[in-house]
Amino acid sequence: MTEVNSPPRLGGWTRFVTARPRLSLFVALVLTALAVVAGSGVADRLGSGGWEDPTAQSTYATKALEREFPASQPNLLLLIDSGSASVDDPAVAAEADRLTARLASEKGVIGVGSYWRTKSPGLRAKDGHEALIAAHLTGDEKATNDTLDRIAPALRGTHGPVHVKVGGIVAVRHEMQTIIKEDLARAEMIALPVTLLLLVMVFGSAIAALLPLGIGIVAILGTNAVLRGLTEFTDVSVFAMNLTTALGLGLAIDYALFIVRRFREELSTGAEPLTAIATTLRTAGRTVLFSALTVAVSLAAMLVFPMYFLRSFAYAGIAVVLLAAAAALILLPAALLLLGHRVNSLDLRRLFRRGRPAQAQAQTQAQTQAPASGEDTAWARLANLVMRRAPFFALATAAVLVLLGLPFLGVKFGTADDRQLPAGAESHVVQQHIRDGFPGNPGGGLEVLAEGSATPAQYTAYKAEITRLPEVAGVDGPLVKGDSAYFTVLPKGEAVDTAAQRLVGELRSADAPFTTKVTGTAAVLVDSKHAIATRLPWAAALIVIVTLLLVFLLTGSVLIPIQAVLLNALSLTAMFGAVVWVFQDGHLSGLLGFTSPGSIETTLPVLMFCVAFGLSMDYGVFLLSRIKEEYDRTGDHHEAVRHGLQRTGGLITAAAVILAVVMVAIGTSRVTNTKMLGLGIALAVLMDAMIVRSLLVPAVMKLTGTATWWAPAPLRRFHDRFGVSEGGENPPGGAGPHRSAAPSRSATSHDVPADENGDGSPNESGGVRAIR
Repeated sequence: MTEVNSPPRLGGWTRFVTARPRLSLFVALVLTALAVVAGSGVADRLGSGGWEDPTAQSTYATKALEREFPASQPNLLLLIDSGSASVDDPAVAAEADRLTARLASEKGVIGVGSYWRTKSPGLRAKDGHEALIAAHLTGDEKATNDTLDRIAPALRGTHGPVHVKVGGIVAVRHEMQTIIKEDLARAEMIALPVTLLLLVMVFGSAIAALLPLGIGIVAILGTNAVLRGLTEFTDVSVFAMNLTTALGLGLAIDYALFIVRRFREELSTGAEPLTAIATTLRTAGRTVLFSALTVAVSLAAMLVFPMYFLRSFAYAGIAVVLLAAAAALILLPAALLLLGHRVNSLDLRRLFRRGRPAQAQAQTQAQTQAPASGEDTAWARLANLVMRRAPFFALATAAVLVLLGLPFLGVKFGTADDRQLPAGAESHVVQQHIRDGFPGNPGGGLEVLAEGSATPAQYTAYKAEITRLPEVAGVDGPLVKGDSAYFTVLPKGEAVDTAAQRLVGELRSADAPFTTKVTGTAAVLVDSKHAIATRLPWAAALIVIVTLLLVFLLTGSVLIPIQAVLLNALSLTAMFGAVVWVFQDGHLSGLLGFTSPGSIETTLPVLMFCVAFGLSMDYGVFLLSRIKEEYDRTGDHHEAVRHGLQRTGGLITAAAVILAVVMVAIGTSRVTNTKMLGLGIALAVLMDAMIVRSLLVPAVMKLTGTATWWAPAPLRRFHDRFGVSEGGENPPGGAGPHRSAAPSRSATSHDVPADENGDGSPNESGGVRAIR
């Protein structure tokens, strides 16, 4: 047995992070301050688009039309409300002409048109009291935002007999950026104090509770600096900042929670701080590193897709995961070494223990420093119950999860629009007035770009051909400029329904004596769905293959990695079902305060899968590492499963609740996509921790029995050489499991909720004490 006074066995990493702890923390403080400076203003440089495939036909056509025919692609709309008067009233027309001329004179504004100049019926409301002025703002997203900031204040509001509201794509995106920044600040104000309170409840000590929060803040600030640097080279979505906050707090707290709790446990057994650090890094630290890799791989899969919206989440996610792990494995050990036993200082729970007998207070203080056995006993009882009724729990939980996921079979994919914004947002109000009050199908038209020399007769013949298509309600044009022209095609149905998407294919396959490219809302959706469908197998393969490999390196089993992938995927069904039932079908829209567009933005399921799958693996690694450690020590499969759930159940649940709190805070956003992401991930995390890890995993592992650990001889030798495990004294590349030589427990030992030797001490075979 390891003696308390024996010299600590320090690995190379432990020596590195504990050699100069004060210097390490000082350097970290300096780097964090630099990150604050480097990351300042990052939100102003982020975009609010990125849902389109930049290599798609629709993207090419849109850019060509913006360049050659800017009036065909208006991105700024002024809704002119004439009140009780008609828009054709002379005073109204005169004021509208003045506003049109003023807008046309502004720098960065081209292609200005209005109802009063064109008399187009599509620009006049059916009731005759509203009409539109349309324009195109030039430049990239930042340039158009700057132009809008400059001209909008003077345009909106009351001008003589009319009232003006500002809308259009530019206004929608600008308003979305502003709201996201405001909502993110509010979410942080909600999440930080609630998270601190939960950590105090978990640890008791205010000092111990502040450490995970500090690691999270370091990860968030560092990632903001990384994103600011990336904006110099590529587009980054403003939505990625929400993931930075959520994962920065959530994962950093997970990792720090795991390490701090193990360190305090080691101290409670009498170990010196340096010895406790060495044991913590050799065990919990190894698991944290392994977990970070699995989460990073799931997020990296989004780099396969061409949309910068998805790629931005990969940039932010990978950066924040690696920074959180680095802070937890470098800065946290240094801080713990300096604090030593003072990590248990400022026990705030003493406020609730006034008046209790001294003996009871002393006992509670001891329980604060060492994890209480009552919690372990409850999880042990749950593990025994689940394994005694393993077939029932396996079938029942799987059936419930599948049932909850059934609404996803009715998913309808669409594009993001103004309905992402709250109902009172100005740009949303403008677009809703256009949808409800103007004739035709505003925003639903398809543009056909024709390139190459052609005669008027050829244009006429092509127009007649596409007019005969069954889904076409009408064709306007062509408008010709040099060797280019464009037609506007109006579909009979909704802007992005099945018929409109089918019409895109028919237009693209129609014969023409010139090259044609089709764009418009339905065309963008078709191209986005195609880009995702063609790359999704590659992203899924990356996640599955790397996950299988990493879990095999952790466990040495062939079956456990397969179980991990399947059960992780099953844990996400409730999230996907809820997303469709709530956000597509509109249930609870009044309670949650959003407008349902009747569809789900195409990239959101991919994003939510990658994030939620990675977080599920995070918790899966925590559980499997403890089960593997115990199985290597005892060779008793039943006891290993019980012991793993007993020792990690409380930890995983606490971590999941804290992460869910952060995600729910993100989910309070007024932007629907952000609300969907936050609330959906929160549901997935809670379902995974409380249902899959607590019920389904132990039930399935009980049913598979000792076959769970089987691997063919070549793979066993591979794992013996390269595998990693939590616990034991071998380095990651050292000897593998010693299950054949491990002593087995008695048949009834799994019913005793005790530590390895029954007294909380380390076992003789070199295993480590439990992580509670």
